[in-house]
Amino acid sequence: MATGQRDYYEVLGVGRDASAEEVRKAYRKRAMQCHPDRVKGDDKSKAEAEFKELAEAYEVLIDPDKRARYDRYGHEGLRGIGLHDFTHMGFEDIFSMFEDIFGGFGGGRTRGQRRRPQRGYDLETQLELTLEEVAAGVTKQVEFTRLDLCGTCSGSGARPGSGPSTCTTCGGYGQVARSSFGGLFQAVTTCPHCRGAGQVVTDPCPDCRGRGRAKASRRIPVTVPPGVDEGMSVRVRGEGDVGETEPLRGDLYCYIRVRPHVLFQRHGNDLVLEAPISFTQAALGARIEVPTLAGPDRLTVPAGTQSGRVFKIAKCGLPDARTGRKGDLLVQVLVEVPTRLSSKQRELLDALAQTEAKAVSPQRKGFLEKIRDYLAGRGESAKDNK
Repeated sequence: MATGQRDYYEVLGVGRDASAEEVRKAYRKRAMQCHPDRVKGDDKSKAEAEFKELAEAYEVLIDPDKRARYDRYGHEGLRGIGLHDFTHMGFEDIFSMFEDIFGGFGGGRTRGQRRRPQRGYDLETQLELTLEEVAAGVTKQVEFTRLDLCGTCSGSGARPGSGPSTCTTCGGYGQVARSSFGGLFQAVTTCPHCRGAGQVVTDPCPDCRGRGRAKASRRIPVTVPPGVDEGMSVRVRGEGDVGETEPLRGDLYCYIRVRPHVLFQRHGNDLVLEAPISFTQAALGARIEVPTLAGPDRLTVPAGTQSGRVFKIAKCGLPDARTGRKGDLLVQVLVEVPTRLSSKQRELLDALAQTEAKAVSPQRKGFLEKIRDYLAGRGESAKDNK
């Protein structure tokens, strides 16, 4: 699934009430305009990106179930349902996926024909993890939909009881020889009728309409190593769409999404924790308990700690996905000012305030001296202006 996340109706240039036929026509028109045979020079890369974006939009809007999910929930509603990963496909692969509307242009095949064996398409899905799962690594069950061999025809594309017949154009060889210049030169090319398969299906399977493949649900365990980050992917080989032959399957890419944590924020491999402490703990010092992903730990707060100070607990962060080296836990203490005081607490603070008036702390004293100097300077300036 592409990362641009543009509105699919906008991509295809159709209204939200467009019929399936209108969606099909809009996609065919725009996709043909982006074909590499019609784009020259520096515009090819831009056309390729647009072509893949069109394919992504078409795959969703032409499917009633996917379209309904998209209309109701937007892009979030499509997470984890096994959309094709068009970023890993070439022009010819995408044209062959939607061959029915291209009629063989750009390497597609007509219904009932067979191409030479080719690798199946890659799929992508999303895998949501907690921060605890990121720290330890996890194996999770992933559900998605892919193309498998049709259960009715076992992948042959022919109606049960029948089978493919030998291509009459190439005689079953998959190639034809063409002569030019009065027979002086001869070139061997892929047969245009069977696309190199040597066979054609004349009585297609009613379930897969001659494709030999059908959608099927799949549930597999996926092991995620420790330390993965948002946007990374875990590749599962051979779990994508089936190709023209059973062994040639595509891959499944599981893109990682990390759920926000109630306590910790992630900065690379480090974790940041905001820990509230009382005024007396900051002033007198204390030993407080702080949470970590591995369990509670103890942190010594020295006397005179200022609000916002950061303490480091080494190797209590997340492991690096490559090296395994752990980051740190950064604890930022925030001094809480009490909003309700008992009479005894107020009496004690009043006594403290009296002592502060006689013996101001060095930091406070420096601030007051700056105020006096500033006011004195303003007074001298006022005299000079008279």
